[in-house]
Amino acid sequence: MIKVWGRKSSSNVQAVRWCLRELDLEHRQIDAGFRYGVVDTEEYLSMNPNGTIPTLIDGNLPPLWESMAINRYLAGRYSVDPFWPADIEKRAVVDQWAEWVKINVALNFTGPLFWAVVRTAPSKRNYPAISTALKGLDKYLAIADKQLAGNEYLVGDDFTLADIVLGHVLYRYFDIDIERTEYQHLKRYYDLLVQRPAYRATVMISYEELRVTD
Repeated sequence: MIKVWGRKSSSNVQAVRWCLRELDLEHRQIDAGFRYGVVDTEEYLSMNPNGTIPTLIDGNLPPLWESMAINRYLAGRYSVDPFWPADIEKRAVVDQWAEWVKINVALNFTGPLFWAVVRTAPSKRNYPAISTALKGLDKYLAIADKQLAGNEYLVGDDFTLADIVLGHVLYRYFDIDIERTEYQHLKRYYDLLVQRPAYRATVMISYEELRVTD
């Protein structure tokens, strides 16, 4: 059985667990990181020397870490068209958007906004920095919105690996207490993802254990 180490409230773990669910792959999730510990043990560090989550083991495959690498592996080994296209040119486009989202959307949301709002006490929040971070994120969300204007999903009319990378960020983006720019196509896309059972089961879950209140 596939094993995944990482707490359910981790966005990177959610991306992997969502991918596993979409591919209908039986797996075991083991809580690790944050208050669950494990990641600083000798046994865990022998699998992932970074002490980060997630880490995945699948049969005789050496332990895999880094969520994008894990999901590319799962897609390459277990998926079929169109999720991870067999055609190399079509796959390159999916991979391009997946990588773009990871670098430009996920990284500009998680630290500058999610951590700044949810994982920082209200009395200690830097609201000017949050406002600046929102403007920076908007630059990329506008690109995604434009891309979605002519597509059902991020790379056309089929659900692909790129949607895992963008979609797992959007639940928190639309849920946290921030001033959001109205993106018609992005909101339509998010509402479409919400209809997916795997998304609701792995991404739309509580992150209250991460919230700092004082």
